[in-house]
Amino acid sequence: MSFHDRIDHYLERVTRKLDAVLPSENERPERLHEAMRYAVFNGGKRVRPLLVYASGECLAVDERVLDAPAAAIELIHAFSLVHDDLPAMDDDDLRRGKPTVHRQFDEATAILAADALQPLAFAVLADIDGVPAEIRARMVRLVADACGSIGMTGGQSIDLAAEGQILAIDELENMYAQKTGALIHASVMSACLLRSDLPATELAALDAFSRAVGIAFQIRDDILDIEGETEVIGKPVGSDEGLAKATYPGQLGLEVARKRCADLLEGAFAELEIFGTRADSLRWLARYIVERAY
Repeated sequence: MSFHDRIDHYLERVTRKLDAVLPSENERPERLHEAMRYAVFNGGKRVRPLLVYASGECLAVDERVLDAPAAAIELIHAFSLVHDDLPAMDDDDLRRGKPTVHRQFDEATAILAADALQPLAFAVLADIDGVPAEIRARMVRLVADACGSIGMTGGQSIDLAAEGQILAIDELENMYAQKTGALIHASVMSACLLRSDLPATELAALDAFSRAVGIAFQIRDDILDIEGETEVIGKPVGSDEGLAKATYPGQLGLEVARKRCADLLEGAFAELEIFGTRADSLRWLARYIVERAY
């Protein structure tokens, strides 16, 4: 039974957790809560929660304690997408084939919805049942770093500042590592925090694996912005070029970008050798991330 066969099970788990922690749209302020739920439940691949569960499988962590970090990280991801789509940022009208939050509601409501999703994520991490307070605090710090100025938000700032510029390859990959890779890294490392007896060699291997996959994810995203179809990827194609963004394929061409993705995947697989068959779920998911069509 492959990880693919267990995806629906894990998607049901994280959906139940998200539904439980998000306020009802019938609870005041109703419009804000409706927008929050719209941002979270408007589709999506749930790659980051799946990485939490796949890492948990690799490390034999009880799936019941994985629900909270899986949901919390998805809340952070949803918050980032709402802000990313705003007129002041990428000014996108579509996300996952549906109107973006600021189009479905209004710009002010979108900003407030995203602002509310972020602290909710940390509340979820603070309340994980059966996990020592010290581990919960470390989990909060892990995700805070991943979405702050040294992580996702900082990466977005670099991305905006780099519009119309040519970045050196190390600068480009550092931007990718922050704006996309940091949250992917946190997804994998959150499961590691739930194993107090994890050998240092295994921790280092998963750290390196997640960093490689995070960069590959963003390169693949940039490739799809060039050669994808709006109906398939769920958002307008060509937006990076329209905004003169610094991207791997834009600077180096599609073939070089594909080769870099393949090399990163190979390197990620090499890091997993220490786990043997225990890491099969992570191997499947990493390949899916790098070769996905949307």
